[in-house]
Amino acid sequence: MVEMSGAKALLESLKKEKATVVFGIPGGANLPIYDALVDSDIRHILCRHEQSAAHMADGFARASGRAGVCFATSGPGTTNLVTGIANAYMDSSPIVAVTGQVATPFIGKDAFQETDTIGITTPITKYNFQPRKASEIPSTIKKAFYIATTGRPGPVLVDIPKDVQSQIANIDFPEKIEIRGYKPNGVPEMESVKQSARLLSEAKKPFILAGGGVKVSNAYQSLQKLSEFLLAPVGTTFMGKGCFREDHPLSLGVVGMHGTPEANKIILETDVLFAVGVRFSDRTTGNIDEFCREAKIIHADVDAAEIGKNRIADIPIVGDADQTLQKLLESLRKRMSKRKRSEWFETIRHVREELKDNSETKETGLTPRPILKTLRRLLPRNAIVTTEVGQNQMWAGLFFESYLPRTFISSGGLGTMGFGFPASLGAKVAKPDVPVVDIAGDGSFMMTENSLGTSIVDKIPVTVIVLNNSVLGMPAQWQRFFYNRRYSAVELKRIPDLVKLAQAYGAEGVRVGSTDEFERAVKTALNSEVTTVIDVPISPEEDVLPMVPPGNGLSSTVGVA
Repeated sequence: MVEMSGAKALLESLKKEKATVVFGIPGGANLPIYDALVDSDIRHILCRHEQSAAHMADGFARASGRAGVCFATSGPGTTNLVTGIANAYMDSSPIVAVTGQVATPFIGKDAFQETDTIGITTPITKYNFQPRKASEIPSTIKKAFYIATTGRPGPVLVDIPKDVQSQIANIDFPEKIEIRGYKPNGVPEMESVKQSARLLSEAKKPFILAGGGVKVSNAYQSLQKLSEFLLAPVGTTFMGKGCFREDHPLSLGVVGMHGTPEANKIILETDVLFAVGVRFSDRTTGNIDEFCREAKIIHADVDAAEIGKNRIADIPIVGDADQTLQKLLESLRKRMSKRKRSEWFETIRHVREELKDNSETKETGLTPRPILKTLRRLLPRNAIVTTEVGQNQMWAGLFFESYLPRTFISSGGLGTMGFGFPASLGAKVAKPDVPVVDIAGDGSFMMTENSLGTSIVDKIPVTVIVLNNSVLGMPAQWQRFFYNRRYSAVELKRIPDLVKLAQAYGAEGVRVGSTDEFERAVKTALNSEVTTVIDVPISPEEDVLPMVPPGNGLSSTVGVA
């Protein structure tokens, strides 16, 4: 045991969990922690808003595969974290949020900057803690990291009263912890695996739908081996984008509301759908009653609560994605030889060629497709791309190919505007030697543009490409399609001037007027030592197409040439 304050015990506990960086903002209720930080070698990155602190921790986690850590004070500091925590919860991203709280005698008395942090965050965390003694902090932090990173990952919050931070106690740092009622087990039940192998071996038109769980499990190689063994095409959910390289002959891209035409067409023709690490989100399936109505469904997920929640499975498998894929492939090899070219494979090839010919238009100038195709050509394969939320996000899903694990980072379940830029900073901190680019829209970027201050002061250079249509693009598109072009509260009028805004922070700002200028700007930005904002003016009439209208099935895709 060692005598120290609760605040120092917190920082020592973080170091034992190999946390090297924290994103946060100090305030009255967490000042003892910040005082202890002065003598710590943990890197602290000062954010400009707590929401961005959570997004930075989230981006760090997704790029690195390790838990990201963020700090905030009580009251508004904590409530500002809520959007970022909810975002991480919806997308199964492991973050540990440490919040200050008023001193224990004042809890429940409406003290200055008091909120019920435990009550507020219970629905959007895997678990939350409020240690009442300094001696409880090490075991609490160890539990927090274990819960956040195991099973289905997610955020965990630790709310520490101010007096507990200052309290001096004899501190013991446990090597192991026991959590009653929490025993994550990723091993799939073999009988279900064998049944799935039988069904897939007999399938004439197998299809693999891969989701974010494949990323979480680092199951990329196992997924590719299974696909190639079965000669089964792979479509991904939006959260799964990047878990199967999109230049692979069996890749069909993203399935869903703004999925590729070939993925949306082929998935409806399958006779056996193997869905791994997915939750059958409405944005992926469209009208669930029409989704793969004639197919047998195998659903594998580490979270038993997802099985049967949105779509009943013929064969459920509860287990880690990588372990499930490995055992399934082993079982298939006992039943069959590696599949050769088949009628199904030829059908896939024909559909891809047909739809590719129809979709490859002669677009030129500053429109999303050539911009993103140019960006893909300029970036190395290992570059990390984050996105904001809205049209920019869907254009990136459609037109920017992803080749390697953990290189495409976006807000899926919550659809959080403002996520992409702070997430890009977190990703850059995790991978400082890799180029990081945020594909943004003007509306989304302006929600957290003050993170430019963090980027400059803490020397975190990224590139922000703003597809600037001067409107809130996705609401405007829906108002065009479904509200008879009755535009309401969507015009941004290109204010502020993004070039001047970037320069005001000490960043580089450039506006381009052609694809050649865009190419030069990107090349310069990738070699810059400070963040560069590239303002790309595009038409406010640009639509994200193809699209499945809400409430319709995938067969109702519109906008396919």
